[in-house]
Amino acid sequence: MRMTQTFTCDEILRYAYNELNETENQQIEEAMMHDDELLEFYLDCIDMKVGLSQIKMQPSAKSVSRILAYSQNYARMY
Repeated sequence: MRMTQTFTCDEILRYAYNELNETENQQIEEAMMHDDELLEFYLDCIDMKVGLSQIKMQPSAKSVSRILAYSQNYARMY
């Protein structure tokens, strides 16, 4: 009889980001072969990981202008 091990969301995320050791990787891979929900959660994590890597963040022009105006005013004070 094979012993069933449960994994936390954190462990699956660490697996998705390749942060586990080889033994842990093998355990999760074995579990995913037998647990469709676990596999589905892992695939969702991979989708989110890909989506997050495609986000380009930059401040709006208004934010940059406000920061520059503040720094100019601050420089004048001293």
